[in-house]
Amino acid sequence: MSGLGSSVRRRRKELGLLQSELADLAGVSERFVREVEHDKSTVRLDKLQQLLATLGLRLEVTRGRQE
Repeated sequence: MSGLGSSVRRRRKELGLLQSELADLAGVSERFVREVEHDKSTVRLDKLQQLLATLGLRLEVTRGRQE
C-alpha cells in the first residue's frame, strides 16, 4: 500500500495510537480512520484535514506535469 492511507497508518503507529484512539482525538469515527487508511476514494475533506492535523500531517496540492 502506498499513498495517503499508508502515510496515515504509519504516523498513527509511530504515535502508538489505535484507530479508535486516533478517531477520538480527531473527532471522527473509527470507521472514517479505517477508510482513510485503506485509501477509500471518497472521504470528506474537512474530516480528513482534522485527522491529518491530529497526526501532525498536512495535505498539499501541487501542480503536476501538463500533458
